[in-house]
Amino acid sequence: MAHHEAPHKDPRKMGIGRSIAVLTSGGDAQGMNAAVRATVRMGIYTGAKVYFVHEGYQGLVDGGDNIKLATWESVSMMLHLGGTVIGSARCMDFKEKWGRLKAACNLVKLGITNLCVIGGDGSLTGANQFRTEWSELLADLTKGGKISAEEANRSSHLNIVGMVGSIDNDFCGTDMTIGTDSALHRIIEVVDAITTTAQSKSLSFFSVDSHQRTFILEVMGRHCGYLALVTALACGADWVFIPEMPPEENWEEHLCKRLIAQRGRGSRLNVIILAEGAQDRNQKPITCDQVKNLVSKKLGFDTRSTILGHVQRGGTPSAFDRILGSRMGVEAVMALLEATPETPACVVSLSGNMAVRLPLMECVQVTKDVTVAMTEGRFEDAVKLRGKSFQNNWDTYKMLAHVTPPEMKSNINIAIINVGAPCAGMNAAVRAAVRVGIIQGHQMLAVHDGFDGLANGQIEPIIWAQVGGWTGKGGSNLGTKRHLPGKNIEQISLNITKFNIHSLIIIGGFEAYLGGLELVTAREMYEELCIPMVVIPATVSNNVPGSDFSIGADTALNTITMTCDRIKQSAAGTKRRVFIIETMGGYCGYLATMAGLSSGADDAYIYEEPFHIRDLELNVEHLIEKMKTSVKRGLILRNSNANENYTTQFLYNLYSEEGKGTFDCRMNVLGHMQQGGTPSPFDRNFGTKMGSKSVLWLTNKLKECYRHGRIFANMPDSACVLGMKKRSLVFQPLASLKDDTDFEHRIPKTEWWLRLRPILKILAKYDTVEMDTSEVTAMEHVIKKTGLVKGGKM
Repeated sequence: MAHHEAPHKDPRKMGIGRSIAVLTSGGDAQGMNAAVRATVRMGIYTGAKVYFVHEGYQGLVDGGDNIKLATWESVSMMLHLGGTVIGSARCMDFKEKWGRLKAACNLVKLGITNLCVIGGDGSLTGANQFRTEWSELLADLTKGGKISAEEANRSSHLNIVGMVGSIDNDFCGTDMTIGTDSALHRIIEVVDAITTTAQSKSLSFFSVDSHQRTFILEVMGRHCGYLALVTALACGADWVFIPEMPPEENWEEHLCKRLIAQRGRGSRLNVIILAEGAQDRNQKPITCDQVKNLVSKKLGFDTRSTILGHVQRGGTPSAFDRILGSRMGVEAVMALLEATPETPACVVSLSGNMAVRLPLMECVQVTKDVTVAMTEGRFEDAVKLRGKSFQNNWDTYKMLAHVTPPEMKSNINIAIINVGAPCAGMNAAVRAAVRVGIIQGHQMLAVHDGFDGLANGQIEPIIWAQVGGWTGKGGSNLGTKRHLPGKNIEQISLNITKFNIHSLIIIGGFEAYLGGLELVTAREMYEELCIPMVVIPATVSNNVPGSDFSIGADTALNTITMTCDRIKQSAAGTKRRVFIIETMGGYCGYLATMAGLSSGADDAYIYEEPFHIRDLELNVEHLIEKMKTSVKRGLILRNSNANENYTTQFLYNLYSEEGKGTFDCRMNVLGHMQQGGTPSPFDRNFGTKMGSKSVLWLTNKLKECYRHGRIFANMPDSACVLGMKKRSLVFQPLASLKDDTDFEHRIPKTEWWLRLRPILKILAKYDTVEMDTSEVTAMEHVIKKTGLVKGGKM
């Protein structure tokens, strides 16, 4: 992220004398309420007045009761609600100049000069037009006697910031739009339900081919195939139709061949995913019925089709969308208050794990360029313009679905091992690694029960068909143990020779990292260990050095968030209650902090941020004050190893005693339920990409290390952690990560998410929050990133 030094500003004074209006427009999306809540609370924190605009632009035009002053309490208990509480509407009036004149008049009368718009590209383009013609509108209003010259002078400039709310993820410049992740959750729930019914049906008729099912699922995405593409990756679909990349000519024949080949490999179930905007190369729509008729008539397969429709828009927002909306809302307020008349209207977007500001109209332009590229048949360009994240997904899908294993084998054996506690998404990584390995011509070996299995020789070949359906399975199908290789190094090195293992993929948490380090250290003694290795971080604790995210953490976070929702709901009748909830994570406070943000907690106690008796006292006082408002419940999270003396039981006793007469307390230790369950769409997709990337990297490494007829890898960069750092997946040598590791507490020394802690406090109404604004986000350019595109104007 581009930064420039700025004088340290106190955000608590930035908004004094300013007014901000927030509106949601266009289609609704889960997570919009989190963005509204964060905008209101951050605005109030800065000293600004914040107004709700009900019913989108229509409310702006109609004015009156549609524009209401928001209070702290008015955004309480809305984080977990789908859609948008303040209403959204398609508005024709705002498209007319007279409509915009009325809207401008309403804002001037209330002294509002900052507008925060949460919607799709149409809504944001409308906002920009409004801002561009603002001075013209004021001149017309003054001339018509609707406002005085003084009022016009006071409101001479309008600032606009956008946040993109759209389940299609169809806006260029951001990795994710608000609502996309939740829509994926809904889709995957349906896919899982359908595939389990199909598998149980076909089991009883295993020998009867006609009872093997083919499912076609149509998901939303009129102009953007993101939902369809990620769904295909997350459920291991056989084929996906997306508008950006229509299938080649004669696709009908290819599709039938693919389905027959999958059956030949032992698959009892075929899944085809179709975006509603799917088209062929001549831009003729490809429909569910068309595909269904093709498969059933040409192949005689029992085929079912399902159109998901508006189910995808509904339900509770996922943890990811709540955190995304909250972060964007806070950043949007800062952007509004820092804007000058010269600053272009900006949109707050997500790049990797960072909230960035981008010029609104550049993003809108690139989004339009995608449509132009599709219309002109430049499909490769369309995929490129969608951004790096979309392109990576497409490349991974193509690799896993479109390639037949080569006739020529590579004589390379790659072993895969799961280490540490099981977590959701491990199986997705194993499946992707096995299939990409087979596509590369390698023999893949499964090691059961961690490093113990490697020492005891519990190693066997694993083939394509064995990993079918693994993407959606929780836990670890290979079996996993926490034991490190240390005491069995000799036995392990003998088995590496015996089973002719040329490289190793270690999937797991901190034990996987430590185990990898032990193997690297033992290379001096045992030449057999001089093989390329890669560690893929997979743990609910998210505590592996070298990666901002671990597979499994997102699923655990959703489990905690849903549980907190239910617990808070249980107090809806009994007012004045405070819940103290203990989360997993060892010494790493990631789960407690992120769950605190997604469930609207009053505080989250973690090891990384030491707390003392005075802090606990402040929290109790804070809750006593809170009980005087209309929000009569509190939620406190505590990470399991936050403090050895201030245990969860201690906190419960303290709060119960101090809150006597004002509130009563309840305590919950969530325990191992956080490790279970089916993996979230994020974890399936992340696991799939990590598994694929690790095998491709090992394939290249093996070529580098092949000398005189054998493999010899002893350089530090031949044993790496594959991790997500800021914006990309990178390989970092295990040895180089030692300096950034607190081995005693099993956590990295630098953790990116600690920067989000002040947001948690601000949104919970603490006044004395230190928020570092010395680093101001400079505006970044999208068009520079995407570059000039052949045939299309940029």
